[in-house]
Amino acid sequence: MTATPPAGTETGTAEPGGGRARRRAIVILAGVGLFAFLADLLTKHLALQALSDREPVKLLGGAVYLSLTRNSGAAWSIGSDHTWVFPLITIAVIGWIGWMALRLRSVPWAVSLGLVLGGALGNLADRIFRAPGHFVGHVVDMISLFDPYGQVWPVFNLADSALVCGVVLAVFLELTGRQRDGSRLGRDKPAADAPVEQRERA
Repeated sequence: MTATPPAGTETGTAEPGGGRARRRAIVILAGVGLFAFLADLLTKHLALQALSDREPVKLLGGAVYLSLTRNSGAAWSIGSDHTWVFPLITIAVIGWIGWMALRLRSVPWAVSLGLVLGGALGNLADRIFRAPGHFVGHVVDMISLFDPYGQVWPVFNLADSALVCGVVLAVFLELTGRQRDGSRLGRDKPAADAPVEQRERA
């Protein structure tokens, strides 16, 4: 006589707690993304209010300068003659994050994707709504390292920082085998892959 498996353990059924893990990951992704986006908007507003028509502000003995610039391209003004391309790339990135979220169960991955999402939205808002026009707007940057005018490192903003931190975290998670569904390569082996003796004892 074949025993009936307990409810929720049938083949193909999501493991217990999977729905809660997914909801938690989505909430964290959205929360981190919203926080990064709003923080970027606030710092840009303050920069426009405080740094317009004045010399760069020197901080930490010259390690950091607050220097207001408007960038039509990417880092080092790359692609400044093709500003319209950047909103399209950003929209594609946001769509990719939405697709990734379909199987998201991992909190670290939620933080990583949230940082990328918030940074992407922050700069996309500039591209769409700031001068000189829709989808060709210039991004507001204000942080310069070791030089007041970006000669050592491109002047950047909080959205750029969120993007970089999110990508670095994603690379770390990939290198350490952490998967977006919450599993980890080399540790979370399927039961079918376990030795016969171990399965029999179970």
